[in-house]
Amino acid sequence: MDVRIILVGTTHPGNIGACARAMKNMGLSDLMLVRPRHFPHEDATARASGATDILDAVRVVENLDEALLDCVYVAGASARSRTIGWPSFTPRDCAARLLKEAQTGKVAAVFGPEKSGLTNEDLDRCHALLTIPTDPGFSSLNLAMAVQILTYELRVATLDGPPPVYEPEAPLASGEDLEHFYSHLEQVLIDSGFMDPENPRHLMRRLRRLFIRAEPDRNEINILRGIFASLDPRKPGQKS
Repeated sequence: MDVRIILVGTTHPGNIGACARAMKNMGLSDLMLVRPRHFPHEDATARASGATDILDAVRVVENLDEALLDCVYVAGASARSRTIGWPSFTPRDCAARLLKEAQTGKVAAVFGPEKSGLTNEDLDRCHALLTIPTDPGFSSLNLAMAVQILTYELRVATLDGPPPVYEPEAPLASGEDLEHFYSHLEQVLIDSGFMDPENPRHLMRRLRRLFIRAEPDRNEINILRGIFASLDPRKPGQKS
């Protein structure tokens, strides 16, 4: 399964090892860590319980953008409601969607710090929310448990047979493609006077939601950036 598990800001190294164990049980091996508080650590090794090969291959990065550079589809785990809505999936539906999108490139599931979860800024990088339907009276779910639930559903979906073959006209835009695009879009909006950088409100977050829903491919992103460049008010000869 070409699915990456990304843990952001993990505070307890034992949870990293337990997540590696959960992954290996279900046939996954691609684990990335974003700013873990302690890693490598003996507690991670102990809790991995035989999945130390996954820990040995872990890549540690400084920010989520770096972890998502080559990803074409990303689900972020969240138990909290958000001001701006994201498409939301249960683990079963999320697993099916991840496997479908994995036919076009690398996909990822992102899990946040144990106490606070993913921030809105983290979720800006995600196409959808993964929400585990716990009992409303007690929704505290251990990080490794959450990873185990999703990886189990991925395993079951794989055993049920491969998803229908999907052949897009062009590769979907990667995380790196989209971040360059959003930076370009934001600069055009500022230069044109449409967006006040001192009071942007939620404009860029809403625009991210718009383009994530559209799932643009690389050709479409290149066309849009070409349009931006042609409309750049700083371009020589451009009318003000």
